[in-house]
Amino acid sequence: MSGKEGIHRQRGYDPFLLISALLLLGVGIIMVYSASSMIAMKRFESHTYFFNRHLVHTLIALTALTAFRYVPYSVYKTLAYPLLGFAFLLLVLLYFPNLGRTVGGARRWMSLFGVSFQPSEFARLALVIYLAHSMSKKQEVMKSFSIGFLPHCIVFGGFATLILFQPDFGMVVMIALIGWIMLFVGGARIAYLGGSVAILSPIAYYVLSLAGYRLQRLVSFVDPWKYQNDAGYQIVHSLMAFGSGGIFGAGLGNGYQKLFYLPEPHTDFIFSVIGEELGFVGISLVISLYGALVWRGTTIAIKARDLFATFLATGLTVTLGLQACINVAVTMGLLPTKGLTLPLISYGGTSMVINATAIGILMNISAQHMPRRRLKKPA
Repeated sequence: MSGKEGIHRQRGYDPFLLISALLLLGVGIIMVYSASSMIAMKRFESHTYFFNRHLVHTLIALTALTAFRYVPYSVYKTLAYPLLGFAFLLLVLLYFPNLGRTVGGARRWMSLFGVSFQPSEFARLALVIYLAHSMSKKQEVMKSFSIGFLPHCIVFGGFATLILFQPDFGMVVMIALIGWIMLFVGGARIAYLGGSVAILSPIAYYVLSLAGYRLQRLVSFVDPWKYQNDAGYQIVHSLMAFGSGGIFGAGLGNGYQKLFYLPEPHTDFIFSVIGEELGFVGISLVISLYGALVWRGTTIAIKARDLFATFLATGLTVTLGLQACINVAVTMGLLPTKGLTLPLISYGGTSMVINATAIGILMNISAQHMPRRRLKKPA
């Protein structure tokens, strides 16, 4: 590759990733205002309270996307273990009284220098980088139980335990699925992966049974209308939102379920508001944009010319796609209720910035590995 071509690649942006991300962020700005204005007025006497904060989060996310686009992805090979250790430390510090903050009965937030963030979101990114580096380094022995499978399970298990005590069962499920898929792509034996599912399934059920509210969510998932006044309340009103939206929706701003029926409609259930106000057309557009991100990320992973880039792109793509799929499935009643936001759309600064960072890293991999079309010189 010539020096001139290398500079061209470093300056370029992957148009598929960039346009999809910008459109999703744009949808988020519009829908967060629509979904939150009434709640903001009631709580803070300002209908733009959440909207203004969301704009700041969006600007930070765009800055992160741009910055990480120009950080060579190979840097993360060196930073894999320091990032992993730092993420683990943050999760431990979360339980210190002066650092961790409890919101809604869960200790998931940390405040440093007046800035609040969720360490588990950073941990998710650090685990992807760690596993991509470790699997590329151990590729020749990935089918070994003691080297290729068990150490990765121990690391993920340690993080999952800390996150579970917050408690945040949804994030535990999320990182477990990310790790499982990455190990599958990395060449771990199917027998080990299948065995892990068989072992973890009863443990997961036991954890669910320990917390009454989690078990109620699971029971109400089977028949939400039977429990529409308690455990099934959220999903029933979410389904009502989709049902009333029809093909073209009730119109932007004209949603009814966001008016104190859907709890926190600007975060976990913002997709329901989209369904009610923009209808089938609106949710199809949003799902298509996520599909474009996953398709492009998968293409980048396949065409990358070194294993670390392949595994890193795979992990980042799985993270974005899986979070979107779980959120959409929950709002449509296809999965039990979990507290996961809709990537790049929902209100929530930490999640948005981490996801934008992931897209920036994918863009850097694309710039260095995806073939560029060269213009033919005139004869």
